[in-house]
Amino acid sequence: MVTRHCPTLLVAAPASGQGKTTVTAALARLHRRAGRQVRVFKCGPDFLDPQILAAASGAPVHSLDLWMCGQEDGAARLYAAAAEADLILVEGVMGLYDGAPSSADIARRFGLPVLAVIDAAAMAQTFGAVAHGLATYGAGVNLTGVLANGVGSPHHADLLTASLPSGIAWYGALARDAATGLPERHLGLLQASEITDLDQRLDRLADALAHGSAQAGQLPPAVSLAEARLPEPTSLLGGISVAVARDAAFGFVYPANLDCLTRLGARLAFFSPLADQALPTCDAVWLPGGYPELHAAQLSKNRRFLDALRAHHAAGRPILAECGGMMALFETLTDINGRAHALAGLLPGTTVMQTRLGALGGQALALPQGELRGHAFHYSRAETPLEPALRAHTADGRPGEAVYQTGRLTASYLHAYFPSNPAAVAALLRP
Repeated sequence: MVTRHCPTLLVAAPASGQGKTTVTAALARLHRRAGRQVRVFKCGPDFLDPQILAAASGAPVHSLDLWMCGQEDGAARLYAAAAEADLILVEGVMGLYDGAPSSADIARRFGLPVLAVIDAAAMAQTFGAVAHGLATYGAGVNLTGVLANGVGSPHHADLLTASLPSGIAWYGALARDAATGLPERHLGLLQASEITDLDQRLDRLADALAHGSAQAGQLPPAVSLAEARLPEPTSLLGGISVAVARDAAFGFVYPANLDCLTRLGARLAFFSPLADQALPTCDAVWLPGGYPELHAAQLSKNRRFLDALRAHHAAGRPILAECGGMMALFETLTDINGRAHALAGLLPGTTVMQTRLGALGGQALALPQGELRGHAFHYSRAETPLEPALRAHTADGRPGEAVYQTGRLTASYLHAYFPSNPAAVAALLRP
């Protein structure tokens, strides 16, 4: 069996909010500054953390998810990364053992050693107990080291270090520092483009990590990754031009989705619904998710663009709209302050922002070409008289998001992972 060998580390934690993204980004920037090629992956469906990690590493960040993406997809992307990287980092999701599949399942499946980030702000010797529990709870998980976040003083760090059982390396400590924190809003971190001093924050994080531990700057042991490759591309979208929305309101895009469209033969043309007054010359339009609710007033004022979108639909050309992209296609969008903004009007009714989470988790859509997998995560609800043409289902078979179709428009809250079924995506976008 052909294998590639590359130093690799999965950064996990006992729970969400412990600092996984901060530490993964700091490690990526630290090693990149040392002249190494760093490739980063993110466990589970996520659009925001990967933007930060891409800025830290200087390369696109792909998803690893044993259900949504599949084992073969993950194996192929890790194998490809090992061909060009000096270090592979994988940021976990939630707590190490949370979910099915979990970060621990990914670590076991691909043989990845684990670094645990533990928020130690309110503990001392119990830090060692938490590390011991993470290391021993699940069979087959190789927890090799821990890093303490939120440390108050050098003495505090000494107490934490002394509490560790043998066999678990000390990767250092990060103090709580507002200057290096990553700002958040309702869906998670801010988009990388919105953090104007992101590079400075990443450099300060890397400096703090280097100061706190010599271990952090050392390469972890190499992992053997068996040969695996993505399926051979087809030309199902050969000669087709797909216009892709991309700006502050529509930024939730998996790099793998763009790669998939290109491998299918599509020509991609990017545009901004906020700034552009016309669509690029195209055969199909993809409106991905994002934050249209934060930019609804500006979007509503761009009437020439909305007219162009309506003309594209009236001409019978395909539109695929996901989550935020779908929200822009209703008659109105009601923001969190109760203000209604007139939008494209290709779908009857409105979407309404709410403080309560509307949906979260993996979902799949059964199409003639097979199952297209993805996930849903939104804080709005759709109010429409339009009956769903289809309905997605959750990983355990429960009813999921509605899928609306009118003409060649397909819209849903579902964020699809295109490589899970390229033929289905091609059918939705092909004229």
